[in-house]
Amino acid sequence: MEAQVRKLFERYEQQLAGDADMGEVASVYASAFIAASPAGVMVGKNDDQLRQVMEQGYAHYRAIGMKEMRIRAVRVSPIDEHHCVAHVAWTSSYARKDRPDVTINFDVHYLVQKLDGEPKIFGWVSGDEQEVLRKHGVV
Repeated sequence: MEAQVRKLFERYEQQLAGDADMGEVASVYASAFIAASPAGVMVGKNDDQLRQVMEQGYAHYRAIGMKEMRIRAVRVSPIDEHHCVAHVAWTSSYARKDRPDVTINFDVHYLVQKLDGEPKIFGWVSGDEQEVLRKHGVV
């Protein structure tokens, strides 16, 4: 399962590069998911609304100067034969007006399930993204 999870995140990283196709990006997610951050907990479905929200989010990141997101490392912690936590270390780079570009390292912890075929992300836990962006002068 670990090799398949690593491939899942390689594919996810590639899908986020350039002009992302949100249908392809959404394909790494399960039919339903949970997300937790300091802003609270939310649940959602992998549907047209998710793709629309993802498109808006992607446009927002580009508008605030995001140039690239890449994975630095993936560490997989098995839970059982069908589930694991993928600890993903990301690096994002941003262009800032009248200031040097900035690189931000952050971690997201993804809940992954593999039932039939490909593993899918069914949840994630992340830090305070807005605070980190403010701290680095991006927003």
